[in-house]
Amino acid sequence: QVQLVESGGGLVQSGGSLRLSCTASGIKLGDYGIGWFRQVPGKGREGVACISSDDSRADYADSVRGRFTISRDNAKDTVYLQMNSLKPEDTGVYYCGADASDPPSILTALYYEYWGQGTQVTVSS
Repeated sequence: QVQLVESGGGLVQSGGSLRLSCTASGIKLGDYGIGWFRQVPGKGREGVACISSDDSRADYADSVRGRFTISRDNAKDTVYLQMNSLKPEDTGVYYCGADASDPPSILTALYYEYWGQGTQVTVSS
């Protein structure tokens, strides 16, 4: 059984930082492109950042470019999302997804095969 697990969410003040982690059981994350998406109630999942399996390519939503950094440590089979200069509009549930059709995309969540249960990020003003 495949399971992705996100961690590192929490409550932070505007301007603060958080680092999210994505780990997995049942698959090796190093074989997949990984994307981070976020969702707020009443809206669909919004792509935030993604990274190819070999760490050669990364992409970011315009809203987070320059503030967020996606990285991976394939030795630890973990993908990270470092979030700096957080804003209240970054609030949401953050999900990591695994996409076998490398490289992944942040434009749509459709091609991701596996998802975690999400971790809540709340940024207070």
